[in-house]
Amino acid sequence: MEYASGGDLYKHLQKDFARITWNREKLRILHQISVGLETIHNKKFMHRDFHSGNILFDPKGKRTSNDDWKIGDLGLSQAVNSESSNNEVYGVIPYIAPEIFRGSIFSKEADIYSLGMIMWELTTGCKPFDNVKHDHHLIYKILEGERPKITEDTPECYANLMKSCWDADPKKRPSIKDIRLTFGRWTFKKVNDEEFRQGEAKRAKLIESKKIGPEFAEKRHLGAIYTSRPLSALISKCSSIYSFSKISFDKRDSNYTSELENNTDIESLSSQNLNSAIQKFPTALDSRYSSAELEPDINTESLSLYDLNFTIQNYSTALDSRYNSTELEFDIKTE
Repeated sequence: MEYASGGDLYKHLQKDFARITWNREKLRILHQISVGLETIHNKKFMHRDFHSGNILFDPKGKRTSNDDWKIGDLGLSQAVNSESSNNEVYGVIPYIAPEIFRGSIFSKEADIYSLGMIMWELTTGCKPFDNVKHDHHLIYKILEGERPKITEDTPECYANLMKSCWDADPKKRPSIKDIRLTFGRWTFKKVNDEEFRQGEAKRAKLIESKKIGPEFAEKRHLGAIYTSRPLSALISKCSSIYSFSKISFDKRDSNYTSELENNTDIESLSSQNLNSAIQKFPTALDSRYSSAELEPDINTESLSLYDLNFTIQNYSTALDSRYNSTELEFDIKTE
């Protein structure tokens, strides 16, 4: 095993962010990283714990083009299609692909998602989601599609590749070969060179005005954890809190079955329609139960999806405590 004496990528960015330019250093680093990941994938392996702390710098002298970037910490790497008896998910939350949180097995595509986060890290000098606590709430936000904010200086071609890497659908992510070829064209053939030059000019102004760079970033949240750890308990907690709210209504009663059997996508509802959907609870029960006891007081205009899930679940719990839950059924999809 080779020894890399220059520390990891994150430490390198902290130390030299201002000198790691768009039109030279960033692309060269990413090309070397993509070559390393392609080597792993070509050997039918996947890394499974790919983040900036596992990308190591091996300086060859006084900042020469021969400096090497190596991918380390392959302790969690695994052969593609291997069947492991260990169902525990290890890793760093911001770098883990959303399908893993949903129960899918690790894949090459999950490594590509992680690479997208590393690409973003090179644009800011900061780790993704370092201003929030790394808990089940962050997992849910990632599942809902939240990604780090792209900086003003990021060239459009780079941003498009980065976004394709962190696409929620693993089938839409590019292969590591395509990524490596793209970085190679940008680095050595100067494809889109003008775009990167303009990006560097913008970056210089942002650094001068103290709007970008690790030294000007928001202070890291104490609950932001960037060491690999077991995550299955947090994933399970996220799943239980944000699971579909479900109440069963007696389908034998034709008077109210049609009122209550719904399959509603909350994100597509206006607040007016959402209020209407929620109010179906007491409306349909009026013929059998006291609606005054059941009617919720909900202001959907001020509710986040997170709060709405809790409101519906609490309402469901109240119903279950008074009536047989097998009599009621109401489905609300949050994904």
